[in-house]
Amino acid sequence: MNKINTIIPVIARSVTTKQSRKNKVRENLPVDRICNVDWICNPIKRSITLSILLGLLIALFGCRKDDPIIPEEEDMLPSQTVTTIKGFYLLNEGNMNMNKASLDYYDYAIGMYRRNVYGQANPEATLGLGDVGNDLGIYGSKLYALIDFSNKIEVMDVKTTKRLRVIDVKNCRYITFANGKAYVSAYDGQVQLGEIAPSGFVAEIDTATLTITRTVQTGRQPEEIAVVDSKLYVANSGCYSPPNYERTVSVIDLNTFTKIRDIDVAPNLHRLRVDAYGNLWVSSRGDSYGMPSKLFVIDTQTDAVRKTFDITCGNLTIVGDTAYIIGSEYGYVANNPTVGYSMINVKTETLLAGSFLPKSVSDAIKTPYGIAVDPASKYIYITDATDYVSLGKLYCIDRDGNTVFTVTTGDIPAHFAFVTKNKWYC
Repeated sequence: MNKINTIIPVIARSVTTKQSRKNKVRENLPVDRICNVDWICNPIKRSITLSILLGLLIALFGCRKDDPIIPEEEDMLPSQTVTTIKGFYLLNEGNMNMNKASLDYYDYAIGMYRRNVYGQANPEATLGLGDVGNDLGIYGSKLYALIDFSNKIEVMDVKTTKRLRVIDVKNCRYITFANGKAYVSAYDGQVQLGEIAPSGFVAEIDTATLTITRTVQTGRQPEEIAVVDSKLYVANSGCYSPPNYERTVSVIDLNTFTKIRDIDVAPNLHRLRVDAYGNLWVSSRGDSYGMPSKLFVIDTQTDAVRKTFDITCGNLTIVGDTAYIIGSEYGYVANNPTVGYSMINVKTETLLAGSFLPKSVSDAIKTPYGIAVDPASKYIYITDATDYVSLGKLYCIDRDGNTVFTVTTGDIPAHFAFVTKNKWYC
């Protein structure tokens, strides 16, 4: 009953009038452990209807902790030629307070898609992978899953997904790697709206000992991070304090592990990718009212914004000279989502014509969410979070625009990590 009593008030708030939603998000609401963090930071998630969520609560009235381990499931899909890449892991976020984060694996050689591989390998983990899987990465022989609202990093053997260690990090968000170290952004605190929320931080983790060696403070609610040479870049969002968002990318000197500057970009930053030329591609989520989402290019030689693209950017990945961009944004004024599938040549910094998805797939996807492109085959993998409370879908598109397969995933499929023979990609 406690879970029902705490969730329903927030659900009711999510389906008030458009102006009420705008006002309510400014209040100091008791939302910790009630909904996914991105419900607040990403306005499109706030459009989930009351009827869908109430149906979920009825179906899941029992606590997750009393349920048995979710068994592994398998689907046979078309196999692929194994070159440098053998397959990939897909982290499903799951809904907050449900302990429904899960891990899937697609094996190229035999075409086997396995769901819930973590539970099968770790039966002693009675609560499963945890509460809200927020990022996934592979470095060396280890697989790292950031479980945001369980305040932990699950470190696993990349071949078996057997747990090696749990590293405690409060509200860990995103991970990147360099020179034997993992770098993790974290909110550093429970969900609370307003500027009273603490500043976030980045933790440095030794990948050999799996211990935190250093931390450095960033802006409020830091999101994605990237390393270029001896500098670490951190996109700050400040998404708990609209309209007073953070609008900077923090620059950390990796030698001294101190912040050396903040780059002014735009409000409510989120995605951060580095291309082959050392430039950063940074997205702003906007606020879904009068402040649109945009995409920016930062020159890491000068640490300044040098170009702006007036396109929405919910997610992106860069492979070779091409950025693949999911343009998803919800406009409360127009009361409708904006969705697109764009490409940019990152070398010439020009927007390319057309969509990277065939119309049959773009028409079928309800809520585009995660994206990855195999750097060898150039196959595109894109996920559909559907209504955020049901099982998702994964689509595979070949380089000629043909649909190779569609498969069911866990709830809110989001983050990919390619398994390779001699490298890691995530």
